[in-house]
Order: sequence, then structure tokens, then C-alpha cells
Amino acid sequence: MNTVRVALFIAAWVAIWGMWKQHEKIDELNTKNAELLIELTEQVKINEDYQERVQSLHQLDTKHTQELTNAKSEIDKLRIAAERNPERVYIKASCKKTESVTTSGLDDAITARPTDSAIRNYWLLRKRIAESEQMIKGLQEYVEKECISVVEKRY
Repeated sequence: MNTVRVALFIAAWVAIWGMWKQHEKIDELNTKNAELLIELTEQVKINEDYQERVQSLHQLDTKHTQELTNAKSEIDKLRIAAERNPERVYIKASCKKTESVTTSGLDDAITARPTDSAIRNYWLLRKRIAESEQMIKGLQEYVEKECISVVEKRY
């Protein structure tokens, strides 16, 4: 009977010791689980912020791309109108007046017109100016939204 009691005591002690060790492991796992949950929550927050920034930049890009498309379309309309009615294209220019008295023998002279290459260059420059303007506006808004707002969030 004594050996049975000793065996039951040892079995009970081993069971209690096993449950105590199991309880320590459960506590350790619960602590790790809580830490991982905090990290996950922070990462989800970072990902949501990132997605919001990406969406904002996409809208910014779409806006400036549309404005550039509209500007190019307007320039093309103006170019076509100028090609169809070259007599309606006026160039603002000023010339130095000579101090000497000249005869007016050039009354029948044809109207001054730019060369064909000057006209082509003019339209090319207009398009490049429109592109540059949209790039600059886009970069300014990008800096304002991404760089300045990120710095402001940190402080």
C-alpha cells in the first residue's frame, strides 16, 4: 500500500510539475502572441498609410497627365488653325526706328512672315513648355504632399 501511495504521490507531483511547465509555456506564448499582434497592427497601419499615399500620387499623376493632354490638344488646335489661316497669325514685334529720313519706297512690300522652320520650332516649344509646366507642377505637388507632410507628421 505504501508503494502505491508513493507511486500516486510521484504521479501527482509529475502531473503538477508538467501542468506548471505547461502553464509557463502558455504564458510565454501568450506574451509572444501579444507582441506579434502589436507588430501586425503597426504594419497594417503602415500599409494603409502607404496605400493612401500611392492612391494620392496616382490621382496627382492622373490630374497632371490630363492637364498636359488638354494643353497639347489646345496647342494642336491652334497650330491647325494657324496653318489653315496663315494671314490671321500675328507676331508681336517691334523694330528700332531709324533716326534718318528714308523714302517710303517699300509700301508694296509683302507682310513679314517667319520661316517655316521658325513656325515648326514655335509649336514644338509651345508643347515643350506645356510639358515642362505640368512636370514642374506635378513635382511641386509631390514635394508638398510627400516630403513636407511626412516631415510634419514626424514632428
